[in-house]
Amino acid sequence: MKTTFIFAAFALLVSSSRAQEIPPKGLPPITKDNSALPHVVLISMGGTIASRATDRMNITNYGGKGIPRVDPGDWIHDLPELANIARVTTEDFRPPADRGNVETFQEMRNVAKRLNELALDPTVDGMVVTHGTNTMAEVAFYMNLTVKTDKPIVFVGSQRPWSGISGDGPLNLFNAVRVAATPAAHGKGVLHCMNQNINTARDVTKTSAYRVQTFKGIDVGAIGFADPDKVVFYREPTRRHTDGSEFAGMDFPTLPPVEVFYAYTDAPGYVIDAAVDHGVKGLVVDGTGAGSPTVSETEALKRAQAKGVVVVITTRTRSGRVQDTPRRTESKMVSGDNLPPEKARLLLQLALTKTSDWSEVKRYFDEY
Repeated sequence: MKTTFIFAAFALLVSSSRAQEIPPKGLPPITKDNSALPHVVLISMGGTIASRATDRMNITNYGGKGIPRVDPGDWIHDLPELANIARVTTEDFRPPADRGNVETFQEMRNVAKRLNELALDPTVDGMVVTHGTNTMAEVAFYMNLTVKTDKPIVFVGSQRPWSGISGDGPLNLFNAVRVAATPAAHGKGVLHCMNQNINTARDVTKTSAYRVQTFKGIDVGAIGFADPDKVVFYREPTRRHTDGSEFAGMDFPTLPPVEVFYAYTDAPGYVIDAAVDHGVKGLVVDGTGAGSPTVSETEALKRAQAKGVVVVITTRTRSGRVQDTPRRTESKMVSGDNLPPEKARLLLQLALTKTSDWSEVKRYFDEY
């Protein structure tokens, strides 16, 4: 009897301690009239968050022929709690179903144009863009450079399909709308919100293929969090973005061709020569260590520069800046700061729409 009593007391104690981790009050009943709440436009660009699988246990091999995708309206239906935090309207910019989630620059351009239009709409308070996680960080960075607004734009996705057991999509989407509806998110540029972390589009990087904690600001960390009780920010982005960007509000039908090359033991320069012969205007070399191409690559880069091609150096370490050393300055190779090559490529493409002057391109990489 005594043992039973002790066990029951212990169970009650454990139950009580766990209960304290849950907010004492859940969401209020879904409001019938939410017209006074912020208006958030939800744009779907596809991705895992817009995918279904054959069964709930299938969380890696989803989508495909005969499996219906998640329409934007499905999110509203499946997450009625959204009505408590915003008036959400949806727009569909997904790639065609027969192409999967592979998008083109033109589709990225179309969304940038639409975001610029929504930014001018006085009835819109914030925007959320759902996207596949593979290229989300670079697409968000493009919007960070080309959309002219101080309204929140929040990118979000998921590592598991909408149909998956313990899927991360519903909470990620709910939190992204919360961030977009939060006045404190204004003026911070394009943001990224997954796994409750809020990162800037410039700094966020995907670090794991399948883990839900994949997105991180490797060098600088998150600037805020979508906690259960409220959205909180602790830091401000310092690099130029959105309404402070020289590229913002502009439509780019095409961008100058820029290619990325990877440095590894004995990486040859002839592939760089081939790209230059093909007409590229810029090159990004993802160097070893602090940003070092191979000897063969370096010689090819010099030949490229002699033909007017602009060269940017990043580092494959994915952490730390590429610094302006005397040798690099003398060679007029632009330091890519701490940008990964895919983001450096986009910034170089935009820079080349204005200039091919080395010192001016360097300024862009120092300021953005």
